[in-house]
Amino acid sequence: MSRRTITLGITGMNARPDNPGPGLAVARCLREARGLDVRLVGLSYDAFDPGLYLPELCDAAYLLPYPSAGEEAFAARLALLHEREGFDVLIPCLDAELPVFSRLAPQLAEWGVRMAVPDPRQLQMRAKDRLQELAREAGITVPETHSLFREDWFRTCAAEGFSYPLVVKGLFYDARIVRTPDEAVAAFRQIAGDWGLPVLAQRLAPGEEVNLAGLGDGEGGLIAAVMMKKRALTDKGKAWAGVTIEDPALLSAATRLVATTRWRGPLEVEMMRAPDGRLSLIEINPRFPAWIYLSAGAGLNLPEALVRFALGQPRAVLPPAPAGVMFIRHAWEAIVSLEEFESMVTGGGCLPGSATKGRRCA
Repeated sequence: MSRRTITLGITGMNARPDNPGPGLAVARCLREARGLDVRLVGLSYDAFDPGLYLPELCDAAYLLPYPSAGEEAFAARLALLHEREGFDVLIPCLDAELPVFSRLAPQLAEWGVRMAVPDPRQLQMRAKDRLQELAREAGITVPETHSLFREDWFRTCAAEGFSYPLVVKGLFYDARIVRTPDEAVAAFRQIAGDWGLPVLAQRLAPGEEVNLAGLGDGEGGLIAAVMMKKRALTDKGKAWAGVTIEDPALLSAATRLVATTRWRGPLEVEMMRAPDGRLSLIEINPRFPAWIYLSAGAGLNLPEALVRFALGQPRAVLPPAPAGVMFIRHAWEAIVSLEEFESMVTGGGCLPGSATKGRRCA
């Protein structure tokens, strides 16, 4: 008896070299999933996202309206694509879209579409401007953070005991280390323009960054985890190279955070280890990181575990991935026919590689 093909929709198919989305890495993991017969549908917001045109990763690809266009328009587009593709599971991979997908989860479930995503309450608990409250509840240290609506705070923050350098962050994306008030004001304006207010100012935690990607079961348990230390960074501070590690303190902290929030679905926990060994929580991202293909390389395919969990298959707590597996990111050019690109721009969808295979774009 042949296995049923599972149709998966994956967002975040951009591949900017300095700040890639997680979607391509998730798709790579699922192409290598054992025992799953999958059909992968790439979903993105920009026709220039190269993942939409890679036939080795996507069997079909479509554009979505930006969440800012309104929840009704977003849901209508998903309904149209579901009617066309018949999604079994959707995997959102971007922070900014998670609130919309979370609110739409009951409606998608009525359509028969499964997701493993945090609920709106959980998303609020890990929000960057609420992180100090969550950290206290979980017994974890977090650098002092201020939510700002005015840029002039950066010129008077010394009176509050803040000294430079410090970190300026957006609520969804972007984090910049600034060393002077002028740099801080410029970062505030740029981040506010891109992601809105408030903008966050955080004390700079000393030490080296350690990360954990995991999967929460929604009942307070951590199903699986991969821990990583960055070895090379882009100009934006993103991992260009990293290596898996064994870090009991990091695993313990992440386990407490998952238990406190009763987290459901993927997450990434970012922490700084001070020279004295103490850990400070920097961020909790509500999705898989862009380096998630390292999980497959280390023998613990977290996106595969996510799909099996979303489908309700039997599961067991998995041991952390072994230490000493390294990744080095690289960039390459995706060759796209003009017909494919025009179909994506004008029609909102395409079968990757269709122009070169004699098929018409969808």
